[in-house]
Amino acid sequence: MSIVVRNEGAKVSSNINVTPMVDVMLVLLIIFMVITPLLQRTVTVELVQAANPQLLPDADKEDALTVAVMKDGSVFFDTQRVNPEDLTQKVKDRLATRTNKTVFVKADARAHYKGVVEVVDNVRSAGVDELGLLTDQKKGATPQP
Repeated sequence: MSIVVRNEGAKVSSNINVTPMVDVMLVLLIIFMVITPLLQRTVTVELVQAANPQLLPDADKEDALTVAVMKDGSVFFDTQRVNPEDLTQKVKDRLATRTNKTVFVKADARAHYKGVVEVVDNVRSAGVDELGLLTDQKKGATPQP
C-alpha cells in the first residue's frame, strides 16, 4: 500500500493581484482631474505685484466679498459678471445682512486705471467699512513683517 501525498501548497499563488487596485486608482484620478477645475470659486486675475504688500487674511475666507476687474474692463462680483453701474446696488444688497462690511478688489495688472477707479468708487458708495486692494508679492522681494 502506498501513501498518497497531496501537494496543496503548489496550487496556492502568493502573488497579490493589483489589477483591481490599479483600476480603482485610475477611476479616482480621472474623477479628481475632472472635478478640480470646478472647485475654483473665484475669477482668475493676474494681480499687480507689489514689493511690500500687507497681508489680508480675511480675503482668503470663503464668505469674503470680492470684486474682480479684468484686463478687458469687465467686472465680476464674486463669480457673476456685473455692469459697473449695477455694482453699487449688488454690494449694498449683500452687505445688508453682514456684520463685517469689508470688500476686496482684485484688479488685473493690465486693467485700465479708469476702470479700477470706477469700481472702487462704486464699492465705496455702497457703504463698505473697509476696502482691500489685493496684490501679489513681487518676485525677489522679501516681505516685511
